[in-house]
Amino acid sequence: MNLKNDLLLRTAKGEKVERPPVWLMRQAGRILPQYRALRGSLSGFKELVETPHLAAEVTIQPVDELNVDAAIIFSDILVIPEAMGLTYEMVEKKGPWFPKTIESISDVKKLGSGENVIGELQYVFDALAITKKELGGRVPLIGFAGAPWTIFSYMLEGSGSKTFSKARKFLYQDSIASHMLLEKITETTIAYLKQKIKSGADIVQVFDSWAGILPPHQYKEFAIPYLKKICDAIDEVPVIVFAKGAWFAAAELSELDCQVLGVDWNTKVSDLREKNNVQQVLQGNLDPCMLYASEETVRNSTLQMIADFGGKHICNLGHGVYPDTPLDNVKTFVNTVKNYKY
Repeated sequence: MNLKNDLLLRTAKGEKVERPPVWLMRQAGRILPQYRALRGSLSGFKELVETPHLAAEVTIQPVDELNVDAAIIFSDILVIPEAMGLTYEMVEKKGPWFPKTIESISDVKKLGSGENVIGELQYVFDALAITKKELGGRVPLIGFAGAPWTIFSYMLEGSGSKTFSKARKFLYQDSIASHMLLEKITETTIAYLKQKIKSGADIVQVFDSWAGILPPHQYKEFAIPYLKKICDAIDEVPVIVFAKGAWFAAAELSELDCQVLGVDWNTKVSDLREKNNVQQVLQGNLDPCMLYASEETVRNSTLQMIADFGGKHICNLGHGVYPDTPLDNVKTFVNTVKNYKY
């Protein structure tokens, strides 16, 4: 199916474009009243994730409401450990919780991995296929997965954490088991992303949400090699890698075979382009809290961000949009980008 708006894909491939594309991480969510209405009628978050036609509906909502240049499939990064055999629950107002966590190499050995387990995630692939059909080529569809280190963190901690000390301790105390687990996660993620592409994803993003909590030497050993394996394996569509807080690894990230690197709001563009010679297209960088400011400030900050990047840029935030962000300000951000001309 030919895309009516392929701006994101052309930008990701480094082609000359008329303006930067725009979308938001977590755009399908609580900033939208229609999402809140649907979510309130269900038993919980996982019911929404695991019901294909509902996941498709909320994926398309921001395309209708915000007129963004891409849809990102509504799902959760933690479906991967669940498919591998480590189930999780989503606790209201607290976030994910794993009743059982990884504590030893024997726990790692019990986990499934790769193509053997992705059949457990058919509901995700069905949601992609439905979304692709219902979008009718309006915009590209983004598939995503968590990066191996980030998934590892949840599997060790059992929930979110301020320090992720259990996960970090495991790296020091049992590097063999750590690499074994990271390898299994990587194999599963590759199989998962490839099936997402077959199901309709036009581009994929890998979220390393907890990249910034590791020291540089550990990120180089326990994260970069597995990101590299994923990037090397995915050659069907462009790949975006977003390693939040990993400005210290810019040089290593720039060597990945991916087309786009995500940028958080604490990173200077000049540090990436000039100091580390990053050549990939860059995505993001606007502080999510900027969207709480006046509409004039949002507009001016967006224009300044575009100017700072000077092209080869996908407009987005430096992380996901916060649930209580004023919808009018989100629309101001999107419309400012869409009215811009290079």
